[in-house]
Amino acid sequence: MKYRSLRDRAARLGVQRLVQGMGMGVSMSMSLSLLEALMGVLKVLLWVAIPWGVASVQAQTPTVTAKPLVMASTTSTEQSGLFAHLLPAFKAATGLEVKVIAVGTGQALDIGRRGDADVLFVHDPQGEELFVSQGHSLKRQLVMYNDFVLIGTQSDPEHVRGLDVYQAFKALSMGATPFISRGDKSGTHVAELRLWQALGLTPEGAFYRACGCGMGPALNMAAALGAYVLSDRGTWLNFKNRGDLDILVQGDRLLLNQYGVLVVNPLKHPGVNERAAQLFANWVTSKAGQARIASYQIGGQSLFFPNAHANALAEH
Repeated sequence: MKYRSLRDRAARLGVQRLVQGMGMGVSMSMSLSLLEALMGVLKVLLWVAIPWGVASVQAQTPTVTAKPLVMASTTSTEQSGLFAHLLPAFKAATGLEVKVIAVGTGQALDIGRRGDADVLFVHDPQGEELFVSQGHSLKRQLVMYNDFVLIGTQSDPEHVRGLDVYQAFKALSMGATPFISRGDKSGTHVAELRLWQALGLTPEGAFYRACGCGMGPALNMAAALGAYVLSDRGTWLNFKNRGDLDILVQGDRLLLNQYGVLVVNPLKHPGVNERAAQLFANWVTSKAGQARIASYQIGGQSLFFPNAHANALAEH
């Protein structure tokens, strides 16, 4: 019914032009009769044609749905419980669902290089800068930081408690107590390897055991074996199976653990959900996102410290 006025106008205009173009000198009565007859025929044709055309256009127009945002992230942001605290607030603010792929930072960066994620939330500053220089993202933004801590049993067989990082790692390299390395190219694993390198030490021998696993499983191995392990503070504070483990070394400037967010470059990877990715990057570095990060605590202790304000300082 909603097409009736359109059909009537189209039919009347079309028939009038048809009759005018005939040039046959017919009488007025014959012209009127012919006009009415032709209008009836055209109405029928238009009644069929217009809905068919509309249906054809509708069939070719896909239904637009909100694609979930795919985020590749380090395991520490998930195993620390941060995402369970952070992402519901993001959804409430934007209506967007987030699908998290929680892997080591090295794997997360590789996922971004393949264009299989829209945004990355990781903690390997050098690896992130390389990612940007390769054109996979246009920029890296600071989000938050915490620190790494050296965990060991309270009995501390290598006597590293209270030492600085260099002294502690040197004692571990000369001792017999196992040290559990992530061995998975994660941000924590890369940070650990850079510590050994910066200190001029080589981790080798029976004491050094690479598990190729996430932070939670590495802590479980340390608890089971009475071993030492380097952990991010956030995962440690959320870790329940501590047994006899305790923080032995902390507070050294070399143990800073910086997190960044990177939107995957849509020019290099056209299939990424750039709009949703940019919304997340903007939100997590905004006052609202930063306040949400700051509010996450366990046992009265903050797990992460927002520092997106440093982005503005770095740009000037």
